[in-house]
Amino acid sequence: MVHAFLTNSRNRVALFFPGVLISGLIAVAAQFISEHYGAPAMLMALLFGIALNFLDEVEKCRDGIGFSARTILRFGVALLGMRISFEMAAALGWPIVFLVVGGVFATIVFGLAVARLFGHGPRFAFLSAGSVAICGASAALAISAILPPDERSQERLVFTVVGVTLLSTVAMIAYPIVASAIGLDDQIAGVFIGATIHDVAQVVGAGFSVSQETGEVATVVKLIRVALLAPVILVAIVIIRQLPVDDGDGARPAILPGFVVSFIVLVALNSFGLFPLWLTSLATEVSSWALLTAIAAVGLKTSLRDIVDVGLPAVALLFIETLFIAALTLGALLWLIR
Repeated sequence: MVHAFLTNSRNRVALFFPGVLISGLIAVAAQFISEHYGAPAMLMALLFGIALNFLDEVEKCRDGIGFSARTILRFGVALLGMRISFEMAAALGWPIVFLVVGGVFATIVFGLAVARLFGHGPRFAFLSAGSVAICGASAALAISAILPPDERSQERLVFTVVGVTLLSTVAMIAYPIVASAIGLDDQIAGVFIGATIHDVAQVVGAGFSVSQETGEVATVVKLIRVALLAPVILVAIVIIRQLPVDDGDGARPAILPGFVVSFIVLVALNSFGLFPLWLTSLATEVSSWALLTAIAAVGLKTSLRDIVDVGLPAVALLFIETLFIAALTLGALLWLIR
């Protein structure tokens, strides 16, 4: 039995290794570019993957690329739970927490409501609005994992990751200027930045460019948004399971996917202070690399033509959703501090 297990494990490693190695090397290259030239690592990994799309046609690589885009992705999302605790919310005060939570759910509802005006159905509406509302590329990857697949699933995911990363980078530059022009103090500016910019890295960059306090507040607010990933996905799964299944939709998702359960459990354990600081730091690093490897694999599975086919209406929808969460949050903050 032991011999059979070892043989099977060795065969699986041999099957997945080439594709995982390629995805990992792309992630390393993207991180190098990010650290030395300031480009968003997620965007670089995706673009490098798309440029090497032909490797997905190589039989030796295909299984490992698929494993990276699916299993390593879910592992990275689950580990995000170790960055979050209930104590973070309590430190900010409940009015701010309600504002952040309300902004997330209002943005998702808004995206679902206006998507038809831009020629898109509920799949892209939820994917785009969820990524804008919660945590950018990471949320897009997690949401895509539970949506019923169809022939355009991959191109919608890639476009969403590219779109939210670019918009998040623009916001990283623009929002500190907006906060200063309006006269927001450091704490309120941190709430505004953390509650509106899509990706965690850009939130950190924008927040600490204002001040140390702004950066710390922005990071905590952003992690509260990340914590909402699990309940949003669970609600979406319940709704999806009520919908009729046809041949194009594939099977319904499990009511409690393993990576969502793991995320929730890790948040709960971290809230009780059961993880030492070195372990949470390690988990954060591993999660970042796992998600970077997964997005590289998603790029490898996508051709440039797929992205172009999504069209300008999708650009407009992402832009409108981004403006909505920014305007709603800023309006609510000005009302709270008046």
